Amino acid sequence: MPCSEKNLFPVETEGGNTIQSRWDVICAALESECKSSLDIRDAILRYSAAHAKRWDFTALNVLCTDALEHNEVQRLFEVLLPSMVQLALNATLICTQPIPLLKQRMNHSITLSQEQIACLLANAFFCTFPRRNARKPEYVKDYPEINFHRLFEGSSPKKVEKLKTLLCYFLRVTESRPTGLVTFTRQSLTNFPKWESSRTLLSRLHITCEGTIEDQGYGMLQVDFANRFVGGGVTGGGLVQEEIRFIINPELIASRLFTEALDHNECLIITGTEQYSKYSGYAESYKWKESHNDETPRDDWQRRCTEIVAIDALKYRHFLEQFQPDKMIRELNKAYCGFFRPGVSSQYLSAVATGNWGCGAFRGDTRLKALLQMMAAAESGRDMAYFTFGDAELMRDVSDLHTFLTDKAVTVGKLFVELKQYFNIVCKNCSGPQPDVSLYGFLYERLISDPEPTDTENTAATPSPSTG
Repeated sequence: MPCSEKNLFPVETEGGNTIQSRWDVICAALESECKSSLDIRDAILRYSAAHAKRWDFTALNVLCTDALEHNEVQRLFEVLLPSMVQLALNATLICTQPIPLLKQRMNHSITLSQEQIACLLANAFFCTFPRRNARKPEYVKDYPEINFHRLFEGSSPKKVEKLKTLLCYFLRVTESRPTGLVTFTRQSLTNFPKWESSRTLLSRLHITCEGTIEDQGYGMLQVDFANRFVGGGVTGGGLVQEEIRFIINPELIASRLFTEALDHNECLIITGTEQYSKYSGYAESYKWKESHNDETPRDDWQRRCTEIVAIDALKYRHFLEQFQPDKMIRELNKAYCGFFRPGVSSQYLSAVATGNWGCGAFRGDTRLKALLQMMAAAESGRDMAYFTFGDAELMRDVSDLHTFLTDKAVTVGKLFVELKQYFNIVCKNCSGPQPDVSLYGFLYERLISDPEPTDTENTAATPSPSTG
């Protein structure tokens, strides 16, 4: 923590170098008058002098000089930034205990108040967290960055829009301190289904090319297409599904402070975050639109009834490798880890709201990933709502195949066997970078002649129709 008594700083004096509390230096720097982005830069570099030659504040300067209206700039420096400074420097009063770490191979939860998270994020904005600034910090090398210094660098319009979105959050929480709680749960599983022998039938599917997980997935378990370092490039240049979710629900960013990189059998479940912004576009076209009033009800713990699960997909160098059985099992296990809740009956589980998980920069195949997620959802006792983000052809293909598989009562195990056969028959013998036979075409051909099942014991996992 920035205010830790062990957070020390070398200072030059007339008598030579001495060591003093870095928190005292931070307080003195941030309490000085700030009238421009250059003043913000100078204040941050007073306690981050080692990075003075590397850190670049161009995006922050563009925001203040070009992207905001005059009255917005005036409000930023006269009202918002002083309030953010006060929020950050109240850390000793708001965060009275060290924040535990969610380490690998742990099943553990941390619950923080929204006010505590706001304090932590204000400190992240001013880059006060110690030893979290290098590309490979020495003792937290398996944890994501938390300070915002990379958000300030370069002249990318994306970063300016991200800063607008985050400042909307800070304006809201400094005008009226939030009063709820947020829970961060690391789930690490050791037992997984025997996919090839599973007798579970596919659960129900709703698929659409319209809408978004955060809006139309209300009341469901909402999937974050995560990086193993949760948040991905949210504090840098990234601006796709995960990063967008983290900036419109900025309380998610706090998880980067204490969550070690996810292993293959782990996920992060976040319950209670609030959405503060509306947006349009995606990646390069992303634009902050306006403040959003989140009216999601709260549970008995005063958490917003929004449950988000971060699951990281594999990244493939070559398209065909994702059809290797061990790779498919890894993705099935990862999705299952995110969807499964030990000891909870399926009748109490909401549907999963998801989409093209791992299908962008990670080069996953949308049609395979849809199938794998359907299988994992069925095995965990959940229905699924799938959003194809405007891809109408994918919507029709997945919907038709799901109907076919359901009508034929194809089990998860039978489907996995056929996926392995696709790899052995098609992918292994493929001479080019893409298979000669489509996955869905192969499945139709293999399964269309199968006789209708008569085994009455071959029943589904009876997921609940409820999505709330």
